[in-house]
Amino acid sequence: MTSPAFSIVPRGPFSLTEAAAFGFGQREASEPDDVMRLAFCLDGYAVQVGVEVRQDGGGVVHGVVHGPADANLDAIRGQVARVLSLDHDGTEFTKIGQRDPVIGRLQQIAPGLRPPLFYSPYEAAAWSVLSARRPARQMMAVRQRLSEAHGAVFALAGQRVAAFPTPESLLSVTEFAGIPGDKIDRLHGVAEAARAGRLSAAHLLELGPDPAMAELQQIKGIGPFYSSLIVIRGTGFADVLPVAEPQALALAARLYDLEEPVMTDAFARIAEAWRPLRTWAVVLIRAAGPRLLEADSARAPAAS
Repeated sequence: MTSPAFSIVPRGPFSLTEAAAFGFGQREASEPDDVMRLAFCLDGYAVQVGVEVRQDGGGVVHGVVHGPADANLDAIRGQVARVLSLDHDGTEFTKIGQRDPVIGRLQQIAPGLRPPLFYSPYEAAAWSVLSARRPARQMMAVRQRLSEAHGAVFALAGQRVAAFPTPESLLSVTEFAGIPGDKIDRLHGVAEAARAGRLSAAHLLELGPDPAMAELQQIKGIGPFYSSLIVIRGTGFADVLPVAEPQALALAARLYDLEEPVMTDAFARIAEAWRPLRTWAVVLIRAAGPRLLEADSARAPAAS
């Protein structure tokens, strides 16, 4: 039986290789092998699916779906598009690189990079609870074990990939090795919020960035930092300026020859040129900034 499949034609430059190589939060960077393996709770959070994503020589993105036969293919396609930032017109980002030489050079270093997102606000919120005040790599392993034990596991292009538990399944977990009791309680709060629709991407997008962050902070364990993470990296807002990311600010200071520490107002002034994709620009700075600085350092003449 043929697996359901879909295609997405990117508007503007897009590189699946760059997306797969971009590690953040719960997701490790993967070595390029022509396929990006995704396993997630479909929006609504009652169904889990796995998707093999490839990009052909013409730039078109193709997805092969594994999971329930009655899963909504249009919904899966839309969520994959959101996760890979393919729901936006990338030609606008090209224009930003044309008017900001630093962004233009970063785009040359990482051609076609768009921000890969968490699979959903629900999974971003769950990661926020798991990773708070814990080493990220340690909690990545815990999340993997939790997903294998209580989520669905898919065979995707020769690898086993586990999807995070649905809210219903997560609520059934009362204890788990590596997750303290207080984090279990907070994960249950996230699951309840997801069941109530408060972690719907569509709902948060309709609210707008600031109201969405305020609402998310009503969930126990989600403070200002993590509400920003969920909104910016889990929901799909493309023009929110993150001002509380020390690494991005430090890189911006070096790239734009600013005094450190960079003041928020100075950063915001530079970022005006990045509208309407300020989030994309900051992700590009974080991802490609070290590569550009390293290349510039290698080309610099040695001191006499």
